[in-house]
Amino acid sequence: MPDYLIAEPMSSDAPKTAVSEAPHPSTKSWFKRWVDILGAILGLFVLSIIFIPLAVGIKLDSPGPILYAQERYGLRGKRFTIRKFRSMVHNADELKALIPNEAKGLIFKNENDPRVTRIGRFLRKTSLDEFPQFWNVLQGDMSLVGTRPPTHDEVRQYQQHHWKRLNVKPGLTGEWQVNGRSAVKDFEEIVKLDLRYQHRWTPFYDLEILWKTFTILLNRSGAY
Repeated sequence: MPDYLIAEPMSSDAPKTAVSEAPHPSTKSWFKRWVDILGAILGLFVLSIIFIPLAVGIKLDSPGPILYAQERYGLRGKRFTIRKFRSMVHNADELKALIPNEAKGLIFKNENDPRVTRIGRFLRKTSLDEFPQFWNVLQGDMSLVGTRPPTHDEVRQYQQHHWKRLNVKPGLTGEWQVNGRSAVKDFEEIVKLDLRYQHRWTPFYDLEILWKTFTILLNRSGAY
C-alpha cells in the first residue's frame, strides 16, 4: 500500500493534495483537544479585552480593514480561513512581488518589509496579530501546537514529502516558533522541525512547547 494518496482538489484553482493514509495520533488525542478548547477560551477572553484598543490603533495607523483574512491549508490539506489583526498596508498582497524574499524555498520573509505598518511591527513582535486565530482553534481547524498553516501559493509547489507536515493540525505555535522562529529562513529546515514535532509528540510535549512559547514572547525574541 502506498504511503500517500492523491486527493483531487475541491475546485479547479486548488492544488492536488497528497494526504497521509493515517493522520498523526495527536489528531485523536482527547487531552490535546481539551487543552486546545481551554486555551482558545482563555485566548478569546484576552482578545475581547484588547480588540478595541488594537482596532483603534490599526485604523489610526493606516487605512484599511482591522482584520486580514486569508485561506490556509490544514490537516490533510483541508482548506480553512484564518483571520489576523492587519499588520501591513491594505494593498500588501499587490505589492508582494516588489519585495525581495530573504528566505529559501517556498516561504516568504523579509526582515525589513516596508509593507509592515508601525503598529504592525508591534503586533508581530508580541504575536498579538495572531489572537483572532484562537477562534480557529476553538472550531477545531487549528490546534494550540502544530505546524505553520501554509498558503495556496505554497502548497501548489509542494513536493510529496512536504505534505507530511500536514499530518497534524496547524498550530498557533510549534517547533518552528520555539527553535528560531523568523530566524529560520530555509523552508526545508521548517519541514524538518515540523516532522521532528510529529516524532517527539506526546500530550505533555505540547505543554512544554506552550511554556517555551510563553517565555519567548515575554522576551520578544525571534519575531518581526
